[in-house]
Amino acid sequence: MIGKAIGIMFRPRNTWQAVADLSDAQLKPYILYPALLAILPAYAWYYGTTQVGWSIVGKEPVKLTADSAMFIAILFYLAQVIAIWMVGYFVHWMSETYGAESTPTRGLAVSGLCATPILLSGIFGFYPLFWLDFLVGLSAVSYAVYLLYLGIPIVMRIPEERGFLFASAVAAVGLVMAIIIMGATVMLWDMGFAPSFTD
Repeated sequence: MIGKAIGIMFRPRNTWQAVADLSDAQLKPYILYPALLAILPAYAWYYGTTQVGWSIVGKEPVKLTADSAMFIAILFYLAQVIAIWMVGYFVHWMSETYGAESTPTRGLAVSGLCATPILLSGIFGFYPLFWLDFLVGLSAVSYAVYLLYLGIPIVMRIPEERGFLFASAVAAVGLVMAIIIMGATVMLWDMGFAPSFTD
């Protein structure tokens, strides 16, 4: 799986072709792929917010308490994994509409591999610098969308025109997942689970 993560970042077309040729049994490890890779951003942001902190120009760094950051990191990890799995389920669910033959495992493999740049960009959480993290995150999301539009037609074995529509529908599901996560965050903060800062 590590080879596929490297491949999807540097040789995406070849990697998608290799994934398309795998059987369902060979794709089963990809179900856990996002669960393993999502540990990286959760830990990086836990460390960055508790040990390094962030600062507004010329002021002391602001840090979270270890307990507060741990709770947020666990929720962050779960949100990433569940969102990727849900998008994967929708990839499978929508496949018949676009004339593709899919399985839940194939859908999860597509969504997990597409999320690779986003999950890997989480390493920048070790040093929470807003403008840097924003630019890296934006680049990672852009590359993930590129991977989606490139990979759907190849893995689902459909013409590029239909693949474009299919990928657009999956991108819309991804946006809905992001909005759901933001809404859940606001609700949790309102219920008393807001971050606690060190003095």
